[in-house]
Parts: sequence; structure tokens; C-alpha cells
Amino acid sequence: MSKRVDINSVPPTVGIVGPVVVVLGDLSASLSIPGYSPIRDSVSSLALTSIGWLQSICFLAMGLLLEIFVGGLFFNIGRARGFHGGIVLLALCGFVLMLIATFHMDAPGGPRTIDGTIHAIASYGLGLLFPIAILLLAPSFKSTPNWKGIFVYTLTAGILAFGLILGAILGRQAGWFGLYERIIILNALLWVEVVAVHFLRLLMRQEPKPQPDAVA
Repeated sequence: MSKRVDINSVPPTVGIVGPVVVVLGDLSASLSIPGYSPIRDSVSSLALTSIGWLQSICFLAMGLLLEIFVGGLFFNIGRARGFHGGIVLLALCGFVLMLIATFHMDAPGGPRTIDGTIHAIASYGLGLLFPIAILLLAPSFKSTPNWKGIFVYTLTAGILAFGLILGAILGRQAGWFGLYERIIILNALLWVEVVAVHFLRLLMRQEPKPQPDAVA
């Protein structure tokens, strides 16, 4: 029984750990570079610094852990309309995170490169994929008794994510783009964290099934 519970707890556990890794990695990297401002400078520009490897590792780890987390959601939430689309898009978010970590942005004022183009498309693509994914999953949360408490929060996080990414595309954040970008990222990470904690609490509340008596 304990082995089965341990295996089942892996997806929510990595869902809890992943966002923490990203936040700590960003704080460590951004505070280690002289002249770098987490309010003014983008998260992606950290990859161009001497400690850019740390950010890349954190995003690669988050992408991989997100895939495991999504696998756990797939087997533990009831299916409502949009469920499969939401699961596929959320899994795609994990893959896109790994693309962002692998292909770095172009240096400001430098030539346009294939790496930089892939990074830019992946970054804005992720900003659009995430809200669509969780809004598609929202009806499934609502229709699953133990997950109803996540429905309103998921709806709110999805709408907020849409508004923030549209603001990033259409608006101007001169002088505070780094802060704005971090708010977008934090909204997504917080959703994963909240859902993962809820997921783990559900598993911990499950009553163990009675085991058959061992045959002597």
C-alpha cells in the first residue's frame, strides 16, 4: 500500500517543487549579476549573463516536472468538455518551457538569430497556451466533486493570464518590463503550486483500502 501511495504522490510533489525551483533560481541569478534589475530587465536576458546556465537548468527542470504533474492530473480528474484539449495544451506548456530554456533570446542590438526567433515565439506562445489550457480544464474541475474548490481559482487565474499576456503584447512596459514579466510567470507558477497542494491533500485524505490477510 505504501509503495502505491508513494507513486501516486509523485505528480503533486513535483508540482509543488517545480515552481519553488524556478522562483529560487530566478532570485539567485538576478541578485548575483551586478547592474541587473529584476524590475527593468527581462527574465530571458538572464540567459545572456555568466549565470545564465542556472536559469536554463531551472526552466528545463520545470518543464520536465510539469509533464509529470500533468500526467497525474490526467488520471485523477473527471472528464468534462475540453478536458483532453486542456491536458494536451498544459503538457505542451512543459515542452515549450524546455524550448525556452534551450534557445536563448537575441542580445539587445545584436543580429536576429534562429535561436532568438524560436525563443521569442515560444515565450509568447507559452503566454497564450497556459490560460487556454487551464480554462479548458476548468469545467472538469467543476464537475469532479473533490476538485470543485479549484474551479473558481482556475477561472480567475486563466482570465488574469490572458489579460497579462495581451498587455505584454499590446502595451508598453518601458522601465518595468522585468517586473511585469515576472507577474505573468508568478501567476502561472502559483496556479501549479495551488493545484499541486490540493492534489496532494486529496491523496493524503484517502482512506487505505483493507488488505487481505496473508496466507500462512
